[in-house]
Amino acid sequence: MPLSTQSQGDDEQYVLVANLDNARNLSNILKAITFKDHAIFTATTNGLKVTVEDSKCLQANAFIQAEIFQEFTIREDLVAFQINLTVLLDCLNIFGGTTTPGVSTALRMCYKGYGYPLTLFLEEGGVVTVCKINTQEPEEPIDFEFCSTNVTNKVILQSESLKEAFSELDMTSEVLQITMSPSQPYFRLSTFGNAGNAHYDYSKDSDMMELFKCTETQTNRYKMSLLKPSTKALALSCKVSVRTDNRGFLSLQYLVRNDDGQICFVEYYCCPDEEVEEN
Repeated sequence: MPLSTQSQGDDEQYVLVANLDNARNLSNILKAITFKDHAIFTATTNGLKVTVEDSKCLQANAFIQAEIFQEFTIREDLVAFQINLTVLLDCLNIFGGTTTPGVSTALRMCYKGYGYPLTLFLEEGGVVTVCKINTQEPEEPIDFEFCSTNVTNKVILQSESLKEAFSELDMTSEVLQITMSPSQPYFRLSTFGNAGNAHYDYSKDSDMMELFKCTETQTNRYKMSLLKPSTKALALSCKVSVRTDNRGFLSLQYLVRNDDGQICFVEYYCCPDEEVEEN
């Protein structure tokens, strides 16, 4: 493959080099978090984290482990930059979005450091397209302080069952209410839309429930407008972990398999809209 045979001397000028035999393995996971134009890319020896935020109320992170890449070289402890995610996806989709069976577009991403563009080399059938996308100094991502020691309730579901729930709930509702409890209704999703109130309940013994670990009854509401972007990740995923902490903050972690069967994670954090008092 031409991209992998570039001279090592070329690589030494870059602080980050990442190769993928199939560009879709990056573009698909980025689509799962694309709800704002700009994203923060953070690279460490563990891999790549891409963060998108909205109004200090919602944060999405896509994690692409270093092992997913055919080559992942980083010359600093931490490499971070902000980039226009819409432009990046346009480049990947236009020049690397082939849907021809058995044909994939190879991707090589290179970054020289602060002030330099992110350079994409996309190769298909011996033809190489070069895209340079301007980068900016990254803003500090919001720390939602979502800590596993403060998690009060957690369930892991098959994604299909959550897709089914979303198809049956009334999406005209301004909020999604989530009740998690060690006793009935165990795990309940509720909406309050134009068609009236709707509830979707899961038994803790449901076949769709892989893990049920609830220590206290919690009912919280989340703005539907904030949760809707996460349905992109849901559509790609096979499992989803739903967690709430002692403040009512919500973590939705999606397990996504790429075209090659490798596992990546997408996580959404959302702050509660309002506390619901129990009667």
